[in-house]
Amino acid sequence: MVEDRFISIGDLSRRTGVAVSAIRFYEEKGLLMSLRTRGNQRRFLRSDIRRVSFILIAQKLGLALAEIERELSELPQGRTPTLADWERISRSMRASIDANIALLELTRRKLDECIGCGCLSLKKCQLYNAGDGAAAHGPGPRFVLK
Repeated sequence: MVEDRFISIGDLSRRTGVAVSAIRFYEEKGLLMSLRTRGNQRRFLRSDIRRVSFILIAQKLGLALAEIERELSELPQGRTPTLADWERISRSMRASIDANIALLELTRRKLDECIGCGCLSLKKCQLYNAGDGAAAHGPGPRFVLK
């Protein structure tokens, strides 16, 4: 039955745990596409549950909305994405995810070194930035972001 392919915005919200207002925002940004009933109610493909789930996961991974938009623009609109469609997105995102993992591991090591060293000395501390010497190397946390 054709109607089984579609769900309401409320059902999409309940299935994904995402607020209706966020779903409307995603639609406005082009991340989702709805059809309208004769009564002007939004209907989404049931497969949009996966799109919204992807958005949630990508946000948890630290991807910016622009990156998520770019990746989702590669998926077909109006049909359920295939395994090949999702694999293409996975390959495209791999470098970004690997970079995020490397940054998280470096940050964890730096924190472990700092907390674990126990020096309690600003003279010996590897993270202490005496005289703001790190400023010569650029803005931000220079000891972690190299």
